[in-house]
Amino acid sequence: MSHFIDRRLNAKNKSSVNRQRFLNRHKEQIKRSLDTVITDRSVTDVSSGENITIPKRDLSEPIFHHANDGERQRVHPGNDQFQQGDKIERPKQQGGQGSGDGDASNEGVGEDEFTFEISHDEYLDLLFEDLALPNLEAKHNSDAQEYKISRHGFSEVGLPNNINIVRSLKKSIARRIALTSSSKRELKVLEEQLTELEAAPGEHFKDKQLLLAQISQLRERINRVPFIDDFDIQYNHFARTPVPSSKAVMFCIMDVSGSMDQATKDIAKRFYILLYLFLSRTYQTTEVVYIRHHTQAKEVDEHEFFYSQETGGTVVSSALRLMHKIQQERYPTSQWNVYGAQASDGDNWNDDTPLCKEILERDLLPNTRYFSYIEITQGNHQSMWHAYQKISEQFPEFALKHIKERADIYPVFRELFAAS
Repeated sequence: MSHFIDRRLNAKNKSSVNRQRFLNRHKEQIKRSLDTVITDRSVTDVSSGENITIPKRDLSEPIFHHANDGERQRVHPGNDQFQQGDKIERPKQQGGQGSGDGDASNEGVGEDEFTFEISHDEYLDLLFEDLALPNLEAKHNSDAQEYKISRHGFSEVGLPNNINIVRSLKKSIARRIALTSSSKRELKVLEEQLTELEAAPGEHFKDKQLLLAQISQLRERINRVPFIDDFDIQYNHFARTPVPSSKAVMFCIMDVSGSMDQATKDIAKRFYILLYLFLSRTYQTTEVVYIRHHTQAKEVDEHEFFYSQETGGTVVSSALRLMHKIQQERYPTSQWNVYGAQASDGDNWNDDTPLCKEILERDLLPNTRYFSYIEITQGNHQSMWHAYQKISEQFPEFALKHIKERADIYPVFRELFAAS
């Protein structure tokens, strides 16, 4: 079995293979650090790289070596003070461990830490590892924009770099056989006659000259057939064929009513930034539709979704109606994988909650591959959570999660979009 080792060096003359080994080895430790990073960072700085700290004890690697006790005989190179047989006092063991920086400790026990920086791409790869959009399927689209270049037989015209040498030589051989086979058979007969004539008694000078002339003409005719002709050259033919598209659209619905305080909105925004980074990092053909709502719902752009200060009462059904309207007009399910993500504190007008349940069951879930609802509250759940719980029991494509604080965002996100 062959083993290929990639010894290419990346920037700063470092081995990318060794770095990947290091990241794989400490992946769990790095993921635990990412939880802290997402919790502590500002909303606008979630996607940049990060310094990851790993305790020194996690960097140790088991090795076989001699113990420090016992008697040893060793002569170090460059020694000019000691002779063989001299007894040297063993160095005393240090009483504690530590980095040497900072204030002294009265406990005498410490632990060095190793800090390294991961790049933006490495950070996102680790952040969204093993995550995927649930139930994503390929859609056959008549106006598909995705194509695959594939072999479609052979052609007599094409670019020189597409010449199929084997097929061209086969055609050349076939042509030469077809054009020279009769001449070769006739040549063989004449050569046999010449051999018999030379073996026969007598000179037969004129007959030999005639046979030699005929043989020469036949050989000249055979040699005039070119080894390869332009007609023989065959080119590999490639054609673009449309491939099924995995286009997906994600509807991000955020409650911005008066009951959503700044801390709750901050958690919702962090969740949606994670979702946006995940989609843009993992999928090529994904669109995001942003919907803000209080008593009225409105489709907004990315900037207004995250930074607008508009607020009001709460009617969640307005956002669900708007999502259904946009989906029906612009994102037919025959061409798009439709997803929804709703964030709210659970506060809603009591008469509106049954209507939300009805819209979800009747209009949205039949047209949606997956719909997730996160309720951000530190208090008790209200009527909307209980109504949505009943939906989740009936529809496997509906998921709801509870977030109390920032530290819950990343674990909940991974649960919602864990690859099956």
